[in-house]
Amino acid sequence: MKPRAPESQNNDDLFRSRLENIISLRHPLVKLSEQINWEALDNNLSQYYEPAVVGQPPKSTRLMAGMLYLKHTYGLSDEELVERWVESPYMQFFCGEVFFQHEAPIHPTSLTRYRHRIGSLGMNELLKATIDVALRQGVLEEKDLKDVIVDTTVMEKAVTFPTDSKLLLKALNRLTHDASELSIPLRQSYRRVAKKLAMQSGRYAHARQFKRMRRVLNKLKARVGRVVRDIERKTSDWSSLPDRLTTNLSLAKRLLNQKPGDKNKLYSLHAPEVECISKGKAHKRYEFGVKVGFVASANKPFLLAANCFVGNPYDGHTLVWSLARAKRNTGVPIERAGVDKGYRGSQHDWPDCEIVIPGQRSKDEQHKKQRHKLIKRRSVIEALIGHMKNDGLLNKNWLKGTHGDAYHAILCADGMNMRQLLRAIEAFLKIKLSFGLISLFMKKFSRLLSGWELTNNFGISQKKLQAFC
Repeated sequence: MKPRAPESQNNDDLFRSRLENIISLRHPLVKLSEQINWEALDNNLSQYYEPAVVGQPPKSTRLMAGMLYLKHTYGLSDEELVERWVESPYMQFFCGEVFFQHEAPIHPTSLTRYRHRIGSLGMNELLKATIDVALRQGVLEEKDLKDVIVDTTVMEKAVTFPTDSKLLLKALNRLTHDASELSIPLRQSYRRVAKKLAMQSGRYAHARQFKRMRRVLNKLKARVGRVVRDIERKTSDWSSLPDRLTTNLSLAKRLLNQKPGDKNKLYSLHAPEVECISKGKAHKRYEFGVKVGFVASANKPFLLAANCFVGNPYDGHTLVWSLARAKRNTGVPIERAGVDKGYRGSQHDWPDCEIVIPGQRSKDEQHKKQRHKLIKRRSVIEALIGHMKNDGLLNKNWLKGTHGDAYHAILCADGMNMRQLLRAIEAFLKIKLSFGLISLFMKKFSRLLSGWELTNNFGISQKKLQAFC
């Protein structure tokens, strides 16, 4: 079933006030809502809806897409967004409402279902809509899309710092809970013993008594292994196991078999896709999440593409995917891409594009100046990533699974572009207001001069004064 059409703007209600009569139409959010092509966005996203005869029709595209824009523009959670939407008439007008609403139009969980419905391709349609607005309003020009800068960062997952004792204790509690729900009689649960051993392990690690810590961890592993084997024995004659129990058993076995030097280690039970990434930072040696890549315009601080890379690949191997996504979003061929030294070895992966890496030799003096200018502009993307982490939601991802990582990275880029557009509109309105005041002052001053006679005290004629004003 296709999304529901928004309410007509021509309807009047005697007992309700129209939003356009109680808000300032010069607000940047109001101006931005008028510049987004909601009809084209609705047509592009309608392909992700399945045809249905019965059931409640989906909410309008402007409502759901607008709420996703607002969520990542202001860095709000799903629950905070719905609460603030009810209180803010500007948010309601941005989402296509005609009259002020006193109740939330959706439950916060509807945003989760909408993200799963449109997927990462639908998120790219939202990103392309922000780029189209920037091109139409003059914030971006077509020549700004030919020179880009590319960089990667770590999008941390909402997990605690992983320790062996913490993971083993959590795995044991999960297995014993599943066993009690499925009425599996365990020989012994080891819950109290495991909790005590986990606390001892933490104390020994704090005191840097690592031999004792490893001894306690081995005891804790032995208890978890006993529970795993006990459940397997008691369920050996079952035709099939519940999915939850199967998942918890596989995670517990993976946790027991992994060693300190393994690459594909388990760092979280509720988010097994989390990877340990070291970026060489002094204040944070390891970050637990996923690597994401961003493409921005070299001339203007505007994001053109965002990608999520599973498996912590080398930066140079991610360049092709980032440039291909940027070209698909903009439709303009990329001529030059500025990168850092982490992308060495990827100069020939995109033949039509010149990859500019610091430290390379130039062909001639003009080429050297172009490269030097692009290298100096490369640091712009670092500031954009920092703003996405501080002002947006890139600092921590609460969405589940690898699909949630892909959705979150693209939506963070949407929010950054929306903030840039709002700042551009606000700056334009201030300039327009200042020019209006100046022109008004000049008109008043010229009227005052029109009644004056020629004065010799200033030594200038009245015509020159009027021409100046």
